[in-house]
Amino acid sequence: MLLTWCSIERAISTRRLLPAAAAILIGAVTVTAGPSGIICFAALIAGARPIARIIADRARAVGYAPLLLPMASAGLVILVAVFSDQTFAAVREMQRVHEISPNSPWFEEYLRYQWLFQDGADGSLARRFAVFTMVLCLITVILAMLRRGGRIPGIAPGPARRIVGITIGAMVLMMFVPTKWTHHFGIYAGLGASVAVVAAVAVGPAVLRSRRNRALFAAAVTALVSVSFAGRNEWWYLSSWGVPWFDKAPSIAGNGFAVALLAVAGLLLAVAAWFHIHPVASTRTDPPSRWWAIPPLTVAAGAMVLFEVLSFAKAAVSQYPGYSVARSNVDTLVGASSCGLANDVLLETDPNASMLQPLSGALATALSAGGADGFTANGVAPDLTPDDEDLASGTANTIDRTGDDQKTSGETAGTGGGFGGEGVNGSTVALPFGLDPATTPVLGSYGSDTAATVTTDWYRLPEPAADGSRGDIVSISAAGRIRSVDRDGIETYGQKLELEYGSTDIGGAVTTLGSIVPIDIGPAPSWRNLRVPLEQLPPDADVVRIVAADNDIQKDQWLAFTPPRVPQTRTLQDVLGRDTPVLLDWTVGLNFPCQDQMLHVDGVAEVPEYRISPDRPGAVVTGLWQDHYGGGPLGWTQVLLGARTIPSYLNHDWDRDWGSIEQFVPIDREATPAQIHTSTTTRSGWWTPGPINIDS
Repeated sequence: MLLTWCSIERAISTRRLLPAAAAILIGAVTVTAGPSGIICFAALIAGARPIARIIADRARAVGYAPLLLPMASAGLVILVAVFSDQTFAAVREMQRVHEISPNSPWFEEYLRYQWLFQDGADGSLARRFAVFTMVLCLITVILAMLRRGGRIPGIAPGPARRIVGITIGAMVLMMFVPTKWTHHFGIYAGLGASVAVVAAVAVGPAVLRSRRNRALFAAAVTALVSVSFAGRNEWWYLSSWGVPWFDKAPSIAGNGFAVALLAVAGLLLAVAAWFHIHPVASTRTDPPSRWWAIPPLTVAAGAMVLFEVLSFAKAAVSQYPGYSVARSNVDTLVGASSCGLANDVLLETDPNASMLQPLSGALATALSAGGADGFTANGVAPDLTPDDEDLASGTANTIDRTGDDQKTSGETAGTGGGFGGEGVNGSTVALPFGLDPATTPVLGSYGSDTAATVTTDWYRLPEPAADGSRGDIVSISAAGRIRSVDRDGIETYGQKLELEYGSTDIGGAVTTLGSIVPIDIGPAPSWRNLRVPLEQLPPDADVVRIVAADNDIQKDQWLAFTPPRVPQTRTLQDVLGRDTPVLLDWTVGLNFPCQDQMLHVDGVAEVPEYRISPDRPGAVVTGLWQDHYGGGPLGWTQVLLGARTIPSYLNHDWDRDWGSIEQFVPIDREATPAQIHTSTTTRSGWWTPGPINIDS
């Protein structure tokens, strides 16, 4: 956008048409790169009048054809690239397919601004501040120009007027972009900065001498910052990890920044009212006082940048040595690693090998060795579909469906319950994560009409290695609704499941040392892996056991669990490497740069061996885009491939829901990849093999 505008300004200032032709070419290339590139036409329209005068002056000597034809060629040459590898029929079909939602008409442009006020990443304080600042600066510059006859001292009038016109034109043209997501506001970055520069001059002490008006502008800026700080300091996916106030509006001790800033704005309005009633006479020769010379917009912008820089610095420090965007970037710069999150995600590829052995007694009866009342081998609900994840209509990157309430579970493969073969303790419950029923007992309280309790046998922890480590965590595969407390101290209601730890003496007697509530990242009530960091257990603790109780007889209040494990893990990078074809959900693509994204060539897709998904809210969104109704690869992977979720954990950040990884297994294990033979056939550009099916 800025390159188009600068080319137009260069053409006007030098009275040459080559920069104008370059502007047309740049605009044409930009609009083919993405729908929002249409705003480049605003620069062409804003400069059309002076460019037309230049053409008319030169046409008297050489005529119009030598001037207009090269410019027309500059705008049309992009068609060579557009149709170099596709036909006119293909382009028409592409336009037809774009009718699939989300495809909002021009008169619903207000939705883009409505999402900006949502309580989430779409309405984060950083996005709000940028957009609101641009709008305030635009209004300020227009008022200053109207007051001073279209001129602002210190600013060339032509470019200043054109940047205002371009910005307004861009906002109008954006109405015709079919999607209304707030991240599209990023295209205003250059325009907003340019308008802000003009506004800074327009309200500077050398131009705006009235103390009343300067106080009014300061009040407007403060109110703008107040509205911005009413939003969360949230970013998408892992960019929010460790960032302060990612889940709420910034506040200290419950006192919101927004309220304090709004009070300051009110005081500044009172100051403006005072100077309106008691005007202070001044002349242009009067030097402005130090306080009145402070530029409020510059201070606000600088404070916002500092706030965000400190936020990400705090995130990097608090996350260390765990994963953060900053640490990943530093690792890449110093050559320590360039594989992003893949080096921090730990996979438990064989959970059966990680199972702890009971101190005494048989494996099948160890879960109830300490006494069980109301817990049975089949006490697991048949349907473990997790609670729906609510998505506000219009949340960025969601898709709208007729009759769909924008709720979905985001369930991972193999965790939704069901029935399987008879297990070691007589259970017919389908176990998750590849756990072997022949060696993995399970107990649950589902269906019990009385309070239920259970205490397992003691399980021995691994012997310390040479470095003194016994592993990273104790993991328990569990289902149901389980009481937990997150890192912020917020308690989730559920039934009791605690891990007791103790030490054994020479005779084998166990002394209980304490208990701990495992970390539960959800979602309930499906199968998931509770975890207890071993570093939270005292060094002399060498045995653990599970103590559970279900005191709520409501049908949806129950819990189930399997024996504890100390996972034997490998990093995701070590397991997948660089050559294994992977289906990367689009949200995580940039965070796993070393993984081999499955290819799709000549209309044939490579069969992936794994799928990597983001955290649950993100997986809900990517699942909508990638399923059958969204026209994505999940439509055919679910037909051709079975899947199981591999237990995974984020190193040094055990209570973090980083996402999930599923391993695909062909349903037909004898199927082999097809041998693709390609040939070239000449067809008319109007020929089509048939329409793409967009009906669900």
